[in-house]
Amino acid sequence: MSDSDQDFLARRRTLRRSLRARRRALSAGQRRQASQRLGRHLAAHPSLRHARRIALYLPNDGEIDPGSLLQYRRGHRWQFFLPVLDPVYPGLLRFAPWRPGQPMARNRFGIPEPALRGRRPAEWTLDVILMPLVAFDDAGQRLGMGGGFYDRTLAKLKARPRHPQLLGTAYQFQRVERLEAAEWDIPMDSVVTD
Repeated sequence: MSDSDQDFLARRRTLRRSLRARRRALSAGQRRQASQRLGRHLAAHPSLRHARRIALYLPNDGEIDPGSLLQYRRGHRWQFFLPVLDPVYPGLLRFAPWRPGQPMARNRFGIPEPALRGRRPAEWTLDVILMPLVAFDDAGQRLGMGGGFYDRTLAKLKARPRHPQLLGTAYQFQRVERLEAAEWDIPMDSVVTD
């Protein structure tokens, strides 16, 4: 690995560490208020007006919670899905149907997941995927947690003629002026913040 590659990865690690610490430092009240504001902004977003199948996530490590979107589902025919670690292809995500209160099991990272049972819809049939992130810029670049799960999964989806809208969700303080993109990064269509 060249010195410039090592410098690039070091800058990403430093930014990731700093913003994750800032997310975790928020109080429970600040997180709740941010989630409520995010839910209002998501409900008004053009991509969700006509969406039917929406993938969201359960927050982890101080991530902003998109769950307040559920209070706006009246009048919409939204079906919700959660990411699940693919049991066959390590490093990829699948999306399983989910309803609040449904039994869940923790994955190897301790994140609750619904069971992948029976026939499940193909990921490309989702209308919108809400994605957590650590940092973003106005060009749609996203810095994630570093595992590459979303990027590997989305690379397969973006290659299809029909693919979901990719919406990052974040606290406004996670916006940076410019993110250097890695060759494997999949840009978002837009970002919704609190």
